[in-house]
Amino acid sequence: MNVMEHAVFRRFWYPVMPMSELKQGPRRFELLGQALALFLDDDGVPAALEDRCCHRTARLSLGEVCDNAIACPYHGWRYNREGQCVLVPQMPDRDPGPKRRVKAFSCREKYGYAWVALEQPLFDIPDFPEAVDDSFVLIHEFYEEWRVSGLRVIENELDMAHPSYVHLGTFGSPEHLVAEDAKIEEFPGGFHYTGRLGVKQAHHAQDRNNERFLDCSWYAPFICRLRINYADGPAHVIINCQVPLAHNRSQVVQFCFQEDDGTGIDEAAILAFDRKVTLEDKHVLESTDADVPLDPRDERHMVSDKPGLVMRRMIQALIDDHETRAVTFQ
Repeated sequence: MNVMEHAVFRRFWYPVMPMSELKQGPRRFELLGQALALFLDDDGVPAALEDRCCHRTARLSLGEVCDNAIACPYHGWRYNREGQCVLVPQMPDRDPGPKRRVKAFSCREKYGYAWVALEQPLFDIPDFPEAVDDSFVLIHEFYEEWRVSGLRVIENELDMAHPSYVHLGTFGSPEHLVAEDAKIEEFPGGFHYTGRLGVKQAHHAQDRNNERFLDCSWYAPFICRLRINYADGPAHVIINCQVPLAHNRSQVVQFCFQEDDGTGIDEAAILAFDRKVTLEDKHVLESTDADVPLDPRDERHMVSDKPGLVMRRMIQALIDDHETRAVTFQ
């Protein structure tokens, strides 16, 4: 059984769509195989319904928003954000009734994205301190599909042994193979990870040896906040979210918070640097197996793999707890 087939992954928030795209009209997205019709109501609040009209199965995402509801493109049936049909144009004087409805899913806006949970979420959407700090600017970076398991990408974010091989074209330094002073502190649904890593170039483009001071947080299952500080220069905070499309495909959602230290922010330079880094990762990660074994005996490991192993152990515990509860309440 592929790890992504476990039902517990339906119980998390995922940033499925930029709000900027929804302002252009309804959109379709497939989350863990569930087809969604996403739209904004009259107040600009995102909503998510199954992308299938209960009348003749046409895709609601091909329709349009009318009077605070999404209208099916086939016969115009209208559904509110709760999935209830509120109008059958061919029978305008008749109440559609409770049987004319589609599934609705939890949906809310945060950080410029519409987030969706297919079932009751186990944890809330993380609060990033930089989002309410006026000295930081939010920059939307990447929204694209990769042919890789989301677990592989997030584990890569926590892996401080790969930069000296994968990122030699950007910041990786062959003299610094692992992070120094690495520490992990667990909390419900995630952990904090700190350490130091020598690099050959900082995000603020100083072409000399630098040392990254890492303040990283992992939030189950596929969110990583990586705050990068140097001895000098502004902080760079990367938020990497993996939205699972299927067991072997993931929508990469990356944005960052860039500190303005008074010298101004060159967004183009930041995007260009982070683009090179992500493409270096993508080249390698898309060659990895789609399934990620949570049992540590199924792959070989080294000391620097500890963050990834802690992540795998915590995800296994969430799966076990969810399946135990499911059996108990049957």
